Amino acid sequence: MNILNNKCLNIHDLPNEILFIIAKELNIGDVYTLTDIDERFVQIVHDPHYIRNIHNLDMTTITMKSFFDYNFSMDDRVLSDICGNILPQIHLYITKLIIEQNSIEHHSILRDLLINQITYLNIDIQNGIIPQLSEITSNIFALILSLTKRLIHLNVCHLFSHRRTWISIYYLPEISHMFSNLTQLKINVETFFDCLYLLDGRLNSLSKLIINVREFELHSKPSYINGWKKLPKLKCFSLTLNTYEQEYDNQIIALLNRMINLEELILFLLVRRVDKNYADGVQIYNDILIHMPRLKKFTFSINTVAIIEKKKIRLSSNEDIENSFIGRGYGQVSSYVFSQQMKNIGHCHVYSLPYQFEHFFGLNNSFHFQDGIFDKVRRLTMNDIACPFEHQFFKLTSHYFPFIKELTIYNSRPQKDKEHSSTLIIFPHLILLDLVESHADYAEQFLLTKNTHLPCLLDLCITYESLTILTNNFITDPTRLNCTQIFEPNDQKISEETVGDKMYFMQEGIVDIIKSEREVLTTLSDGSYFGEICLLTRVKRVASVRCVTYCNLYSLDAAQFETILGSYLIICFFLYSSFPIDH
Repeated sequence: MNILNNKCLNIHDLPNEILFIIAKELNIGDVYTLTDIDERFVQIVHDPHYIRNIHNLDMTTITMKSFFDYNFSMDDRVLSDICGNILPQIHLYITKLIIEQNSIEHHSILRDLLINQITYLNIDIQNGIIPQLSEITSNIFALILSLTKRLIHLNVCHLFSHRRTWISIYYLPEISHMFSNLTQLKINVETFFDCLYLLDGRLNSLSKLIINVREFELHSKPSYINGWKKLPKLKCFSLTLNTYEQEYDNQIIALLNRMINLEELILFLLVRRVDKNYADGVQIYNDILIHMPRLKKFTFSINTVAIIEKKKIRLSSNEDIENSFIGRGYGQVSSYVFSQQMKNIGHCHVYSLPYQFEHFFGLNNSFHFQDGIFDKVRRLTMNDIACPFEHQFFKLTSHYFPFIKELTIYNSRPQKDKEHSSTLIIFPHLILLDLVESHADYAEQFLLTKNTHLPCLLDLCITYESLTILTNNFITDPTRLNCTQIFEPNDQKISEETVGDKMYFMQEGIVDIIKSEREVLTTLSDGSYFGEICLLTRVKRVASVRCVTYCNLYSLDAAQFETILGSYLIICFFLYSSFPIDH
């Protein structure tokens, strides 16, 4: 067969050798999904030449429903087949394992691998599955440290930037005396105490720690956490703080001063300083870098909010900030400063170039688009309390931040230039758009197709008021909007006896409400809504909904619904009185 001349080529026409090459590039779960397409993949997954080349075993497959709903679990049938038929043949070759939280619980061969053989382990924990998730994840972490004999690299909840599962471990007695061979750890933790707990000597072989900290605890540090011992074995340290904190000058600097042999330092910090100037090149050098004589690489992004309450302090200008980094070995650094002298508050963002972080926080109108393309950024937060973001600013943003998937805008100022340029703005990879804390003008900016194109948008967070303004009480032509969902005839949007988490508003179209025996109970059309009972009662759907024509729908999920009700407590009371919920 001449493949090059075959214009109708598909996977069934490929020779076995090509399929074998494809299989080697996929994880074993993905290869199994191809067995339904071509039976030759069944032979491949059992071929000795294939399975003996598997050293990194990825036991996850991804299903994406929305930005907030990623599922990395492997089908139970596939997982059982791999554990029963494949793993016994290849377990001696496996050194690296990627699993989701349920795999070890149900398959003893994976537990044996983990205890006696695995040196590299990545664990994905799906956030939001159950209320006790953080506690369960913490116990899993403690169990791993206590059982594994050869583990040296561990990644917990840190595989994907969108995963926001945080664990707390400083209170766990199971690891209070645990010493491990672990040399590298990536982890998301609830509090800074968890970070201090991991660095007080119990992980005495640790040379690299990449840690995301959600917040600081308000109470004092527990007495059993050793917060002063030097850390001579630590060579690489990466710290990300996800909220503005005042402990930079106390706890954070004190921790960094213990890392006397550090060779690489990565800091992503949100800092609040009261009656002090911004964190600048002089302060960072004198308080931190001078205590790290072996430091070879320093990558940073530091946002400082300076609040002047009692002392009279002149906040630094952007020129002052840039000059403070000169002659101290920082390499290329950029900054932008915004201050409101009348309100005694200012914001400064300093960062090393090229920019290496997935999150860019605090983009405002003081930012100068001259530092090259920020191609690493996937999550962008824009915040300006003084000036609106105009169409041209978003145009520049889409150019300099070309790969963002998540965009959040904080700006209550209405746009001044409402006559938008004819140039269409495109955010080709944007999945999540959060406009909850922004003026209604930004809904018009992003959701009208004449202004912005969002081909990958899955999730929109917006106030009900902004949406009604944009749609003129839901009568605007939906083809002009980026946020409507379009369904074809015979699509079944809701299935009876399933648990729902959304209700729907009909912009245009016709749907039938159907019972299990295909009985049409009623027909709905433009302006109707359905699925509301599940948001109030959390019970299963009582009927199915099938599209009769093409339908344009808006959806409202449970989290957004509860947020809206929080602003209308009287309505909330009457709704839940009419639909009592069993707790």
